[in-house]
Formats: sequence, C-alpha cells, structure tokens
Amino acid sequence: MIKQLRSILRLIRFPNLLIIAATQYAMRYLVMVPLLPSRTFTLQFGDFQFALLVLSTIFIAAAGYIINDYFDTQSDMINKPDRVVVGIRIGRRVAMNLHAMLNIIGVGIGVYLGFYIELPSLALVFIIATGLLWFYSTSYKRQFLVGNLSVSFLTGLVPLMVVLFEIPLLNREYGRVMLQNEASFNYIIAWVAGFSFFAFLTTLIREVIKDTEDFEGDMAYGMKTVPIILGTFWTKILVVALIGLTIFMLVILLLKYILFSVEPADYISLVYFTMFLVLPLIVLAIQVLVAKDKQDFHRASTTIKLIMLFGILYSVLVFYLVNFRY
Repeated sequence: MIKQLRSILRLIRFPNLLIIAATQYAMRYLVMVPLLPSRTFTLQFGDFQFALLVLSTIFIAAAGYIINDYFDTQSDMINKPDRVVVGIRIGRRVAMNLHAMLNIIGVGIGVYLGFYIELPSLALVFIIATGLLWFYSTSYKRQFLVGNLSVSFLTGLVPLMVVLFEIPLLNREYGRVMLQNEASFNYIIAWVAGFSFFAFLTTLIREVIKDTEDFEGDMAYGMKTVPIILGTFWTKILVVALIGLTIFMLVILLLKYILFSVEPADYISLVYFTMFLVLPLIVLAIQVLVAKDKQDFHRASTTIKLIMLFGILYSVLVFYLVNFRY
C-alpha cells in the first residue's frame, strides 16, 4: 500500500504540485495583498474559494503528468528507465482512471468557481488547459516547438489564474472608488503578469533543454523535437538566445519599473536580480554551450529549475519591500 502511494505521488510529480500551489498562494498573499491601494481594501475572492482554485489547478496539472507518462512509456524506457511508473508500478488502466477522475474534479471545481464569481466563461480556462495537456501528450510534444510552447503557456497561466479570479471582484467592489481617483488595479495585473512571463520564458528554456537531454529516446520514436530538427548546435544557440531575451527583459523590468520607481531607489531588488536571476542565467548559458552529453544537459535542467524557484521567491522580497520599506 505504501509503495503504491509512493508510486502515485511520483507519477503526479507531487513536489511540482506543491510548487504550483505555493506559486498561487505567493501571488495572492505576498504580491496582491500588499499592493492593494489601501488598508481598507480587501481581496474579494474568499479564502475557501481560492483554496478550491489552487486545488483545481493542481488536480488538472496532476492529470497532465499522468497522461504524459502514459503516452511516453516507450520513449521513457530509453531516456529514463529507472523512473518509469506507468505499466510497471501502476497499471495502465489505473493510470487512465486516475487521470479521468482528477480531470473531472478539477474542471468541475473550475466550472463552480466561474459561476460563483458570475463569470462562467472563466470555466473555459480549465477546459482549455485540460485539452492542451491531452493534446500535448498525444501529439503536440512530438511536433517542433508546439509542445514546448504549450507547456510554457500553461506554466505562465498558473500565477495569472490568481488575478483572473480576483480582479473582476475587486473592480466590482471598488471600481467606482478607483475611477473617482483616476486609478485602476492594472498595476497589480502587471506585477503578476511579470511573474507569469518569467515563468513562460524559463519553462520554454527548460523544455528545450529537456528535449536535448531526451534526444536518444525521442529520436528512436520518431518525434520532431527542437534538437532533432535543428541539431544540438543550433538548439544550444536557440537556448542561449532565449536566456539572453530573459536577461534583457529582467534588466528592462528592473530599470524601468522597479529600481527607480520608488524613493529611495530599490537597490535590494537590484542585488536580488543580479545574484539570484541574472548571474545564474549567465551560468546556465555557459553550461548549455559547453554541454556534451546527457548528464551535462541534466545539470543545466537542474540549474534552470533553481532559477525558476528564485523567480517565485522574489514574491517574498516584494512582500517585505512593500510592507516594511516603502
């Protein structure tokens, strides 16, 4: 029983699900709450409903991990045989039933939340996410860049979901007051969107690196991933270009919207961006350029995961700066 539970937790990537939940809670309580324009303003999406939103997100993500492993069993036997779960530790039928159950619950919660805030059209977000994850596993990931962009889009959607369900309620409650003061909640959307765009870019980088790491198994099963189509050299150039774009966007964000937007200048964010985002990205670029084998690309994949984590942890610094420094 314990072994079965461990296998299920491994199948649904339990640590990744915890990071998804932590990201959404960070966006809500570490970014949105301190950025509200007044202490008299409060978030309107209830804590219980928000917990349901997080639960729905991780259920759909878990279902996506299951269906991905279900269809990748053969290539994974070559790429990472020691980590294969479906068909070895968990039966294929059990995996499909678990996938269906998680999707039904996740989408069901999403539909309820859409009607709860009187915006039923938002339920489409959950349905589209479920569909993208299915088609990613069955076909998109075998196509040039399509799968990479799909996963990156869905990862970027994780923090954005928080504002999708909160901002309409804030506008409904405080919109008139904000208009009277010629203000809006767009700056909160912009802050969360910044985290979302960073998640999109870094996930895209990681997905391409992972494809390079899994080159052998993907090649054997006729996939058309980036390294298979472009070759290792040009894939490295693409990854380094994406890293360069990420660094450029971080510098623009820091200089234009953070460093000199407050008095005194926010040198704490400057140090954080430099030490935990920009320099590690430069190290990642070097790792990718000098990588020669599967282990080298695996180390690069680990580095980008750490960078993604530091990106999320910047929300802790935002909370500190807004509440105690500015």
